[in-house]
Amino acid sequence: MLALDRVGKIYPNGVNALEGFSARVQPGEIVAIIGGSGCGKSTLLRAISGLDRVTTGSISLDGAAITAPHEKIGIIFQEPRLLPWLTVADNIGFGLSGLPPAERADRVARALLRVGLPDKAEAWPRELSGGQAQRVAIARALVPRPEVLLLDEPFSALDAFTRTDLQDHLLDLWADTRPTLILVTHDVDEAVVLADRIVVMRPRPGRLFEEIRVDLTRPRDRASPAFEIVKHQVLASLDRSLDRGVRRPMNDLLTVGEGI
Repeated sequence: MLALDRVGKIYPNGVNALEGFSARVQPGEIVAIIGGSGCGKSTLLRAISGLDRVTTGSISLDGAAITAPHEKIGIIFQEPRLLPWLTVADNIGFGLSGLPPAERADRVARALLRVGLPDKAEAWPRELSGGQAQRVAIARALVPRPEVLLLDEPFSALDAFTRTDLQDHLLDLWADTRPTLILVTHDVDEAVVLADRIVVMRPRPGRLFEEIRVDLTRPRDRASPAFEIVKHQVLASLDRSLDRGVRRPMNDLLTVGEGI
């Protein structure tokens, strides 16, 4: 289990990016984090990854404190960040050097098939489209079978059709080993398509505002009335979160914090 206990982050320049964020994320859950600019979404993700140390509070995975990058936690950024001197297959297998060659090759081949790129194994990153490169990045992050995978707006630079396609590929790969996924996004549709729960954050400093459960079966029909209902819930919550005059009852805040 991933546990965050009253996490806060103040940068050296004095910016209070995150304050009092507590959460519990169960193995295999998909949680989307959404909120306005300045609500600490990316700061929170970097803290969970171990890339940034928190100022207050603590983060732990299965009881072990996270204070630096951890082998059980992977991360995917907005840019694919593929190694240009390696082929697609070698990029995907980069984190599998400790495995026997046959097992490594098998994992890479299956990952390429899952993301629809079995014919690109020997291609170079420069030969890929933006969508193809991000598919490779997703496969590379998942083949080592991390316990937790963090995604920082991984599809935001892509067109709508490619983004939808990659969301489906991500769920296909996730289904193999069901790691915990924590996704930062500005796209409400993406959050509803992917997540079991959506965490809405409030800005300056970043705090938890509301949690919305997404009780829709997968695959999810983006045109269904049920999908639209959840989408409107999230949009309404985002609208309230940006009103600095809003004050939620403490009992509500405690209930949300305990449920995450």
